[in-house]
Amino acid sequence: MSRLIQEYLPTGELTRETIVMNSFILLSAGHETTADMIGLGTLALLENPALLARIRDADDPKVVSGAVEELLRYLTIVHSLVARVAKEDIEVGGTLVRAGEGLIMNLPAANRDPAFLDNPDILDIERNSRGHMAFGYGVHQCLGQTLARAELEIVLLTLLRRLPTLRPAVPLEEIRFRGDMSIYGVHELPVTWEQPGKPPSVREVGAAQAASG
Repeated sequence: MSRLIQEYLPTGELTRETIVMNSFILLSAGHETTADMIGLGTLALLENPALLARIRDADDPKVVSGAVEELLRYLTIVHSLVARVAKEDIEVGGTLVRAGEGLIMNLPAANRDPAFLDNPDILDIERNSRGHMAFGYGVHQCLGQTLARAELEIVLLTLLRRLPTLRPAVPLEEIRFRGDMSIYGVHELPVTWEQPGKPPSVREVGAAQAASG
């Protein structure tokens, strides 16, 4: 963002308005998505203790990377619809779409399609989830997907190993979800854990901010 302002604004290559819009996209796609995935991914694992333990205790990095792929598919936090225009006649699901007509695609629905995976509504970190649509498809795939995967693998594994007694501090029903935005997430994720060598009553709750409300 600083380079856009310092190098492209003075030369007139980019207008102030264009830089503002690019900055918005960078913050939304580069920060909000990963922050919300960390919060929702942690919550999903806390709700599935056996899967959490499998990731936490794994020696094989493929277990962690596979779990991240499945979480990306299962959660699919980008809820904005993808709009495209057909360049030629094409049949989609038995319906003829003619050249020039528009298509609106739903990424969460695609990732829960039984034609893609068996039992798609179940979180299964052992399955091969490659081919999911969480980052889009084709030439318009997310540019930062490699970085996002690395961030999620590092953060989730570090969090689970450093806080092995991590658990929710409030019931699932009390967690506030962000359903009014194009990127799905939680406003905050209250968690609790025990300090090593101290009784649980000494320190009960630590609040982990999963995403800014």
